[in-house]
Amino acid sequence: MAKGDSRLAARSCGGRLPVNTGTPWMTAEQAQARVLHHQRKLHKWAATEPAKRFCDLWNLVCDPATLQVAWARVRSNKGSRTAGIDAVTRRYVEQRYGADRFLDDLRRSLTDHSFRPLPVRERGIPKKSGKVRYLGIPVLRDRVVQMALKLVLEPIFESGFYASSYGYRPGRRAQDAIAEIVHFANPTSSYEWVIEADVEACFDRLDRKIIMTEVERRIGDRRVLALIRAFLRAGVLTEAGHLERRLTGTPQGGIATPPTQWATSASR
Repeated sequence: MAKGDSRLAARSCGGRLPVNTGTPWMTAEQAQARVLHHQRKLHKWAATEPAKRFCDLWNLVCDPATLQVAWARVRSNKGSRTAGIDAVTRRYVEQRYGADRFLDDLRRSLTDHSFRPLPVRERGIPKKSGKVRYLGIPVLRDRVVQMALKLVLEPIFESGFYASSYGYRPGRRAQDAIAEIVHFANPTSSYEWVIEADVEACFDRLDRKIIMTEVERRIGDRRVLALIRAFLRAGVLTEAGHLERRLTGTPQGGIATPPTQWATSASR
């Protein structure tokens, strides 16, 4: 895989990770086991070395197992039936193009550095308040790469969260946060106040420089950082058909959107 983060590397940015770039596509079970092994290692190193920057993660992102698991998660989401600006859906990939061919092409574009994220397709969703919530729908291949990034980066940032943090975290739901609120609202509790707050148009106003500064606290792989920046800068194809290159924020609806928040949150 790479040079840097333990026996998967050598705990410094100098060793080599045991990734065979010619590895054929595995069974779903094998791929899941391999990714889980990598995630456990990454989380352990991140937790035991809070100041560590992970210098070589690119080959983990491009690893066949990572892409297979990423594709499995993307295709299992009902959103995979909705196409981005290229009109490609899960059904097209599976029934006409071929999933293995799709992953082969995607991995090749990552490893030869020809991959470029496409603009997201904007779609307005009416809210009960009468306002409109705008989602940004990435193309299918970009969703798979975003999921691959999430699979690799999430275990690292997870190690820095407070136990009371619930947003966008694996194995945690809104119901868990509600249960904790109920616990502390019990009459026997010493808590007397509940404060509810919201940030207006939060995703639209996220400062990308701050996002990248916080991500770089833990991630030192320039290729991974460049890929994250590319997704942030990919642009939006509006419902009116105009391509907009926005200077702040990140479109809601993409897999990479929540990590832009949890990377900042995990830094405390």
